[in-house]
Amino acid sequence: MSFKSFDFVKHRNIFFGLSITLTILGIISLIFLRLNLGIDFASGTRVDIMAKHAISIDKVTATLDHLGLKYERPTLSGSEHNIASVRLPKVLDHQEVAQVKAAFKKAFGVDPSVSTVSPQIGRDLAKNAFWAVLISSLFIIVYVWIRFEFLQGLAAIIALLHDAFFIITVFSLLHIEVNIIFIAAVLTIIGYSINDTIVTFDRIRENMRLRKKKIKTFDELAELVNTSIRQTIVRSINTVMTVLLTVVALMIFGSTEIRTFTIALFVGLICGCYSSIFIASPLWAVLKFKYITRERKKGKKSAESLT
Repeated sequence: MSFKSFDFVKHRNIFFGLSITLTILGIISLIFLRLNLGIDFASGTRVDIMAKHAISIDKVTATLDHLGLKYERPTLSGSEHNIASVRLPKVLDHQEVAQVKAAFKKAFGVDPSVSTVSPQIGRDLAKNAFWAVLISSLFIIVYVWIRFEFLQGLAAIIALLHDAFFIITVFSLLHIEVNIIFIAAVLTIIGYSINDTIVTFDRIRENMRLRKKKIKTFDELAELVNTSIRQTIVRSINTVMTVLLTVVALMIFGSTEIRTFTIALFVGLICGCYSSIFIASPLWAVLKFKYITRERKKGKKSAESLT
């Protein structure tokens, strides 16, 4: 496909339809599969064992069974499968934590790391995460509104919400644990995505300044948007591909502790590049022409009332 001849605005309904379809699938996924909330947002206890040798899941579960504790299936990580993590739905008290540490030290020869989150702390973290995303989104709208115009700010925030929701959908479908690191990844993606969108909007603004005639038809506005996207698309793709190389390297060679972060970045970077090119600018073209049409009708009514 040649971007020099591709009409981004003309095919906008295809991309809008694709995004709407994915959003509906995401809503269905969240209703039935829900999110795999980590103990950062859901109360419980997490036990991490880092041994000097390979760990057997059967041995981990046998230790927990001996303690009479309910648990979710443990996961293994590390190059030699010497790291095990298991989540317990119960918030253990100090005595139970001591018993868990003693049992796992006896079984594996190392002290496990035990972390607990109460229901209140989980609710507070979830609420703070929500406000962090909301406030950052509002500041982005204000910034784009001041620097460009309100309609571009609106289009940008719709694209950002599209990116964030797509990441949530992927995590729901794959049942990847959502923790506080996930929120950090979402905020990072918002930053990258708005950067790409602003570059394109800046070019749109510059091309509108260079245009000698006022825009009268939607085709004229669409051509201006298409030209602006074509002038910035190579830069956007190259930037994202460069970052993706680093993210893939972290996914392959990085530790398991940042796996959630790298997966969210990988998905979000691709989605952010897509939304900046195929969603934000074409959506602004639609909103802008509706505004131009409405203002034109108001002008005609004012002229008729004066005559």
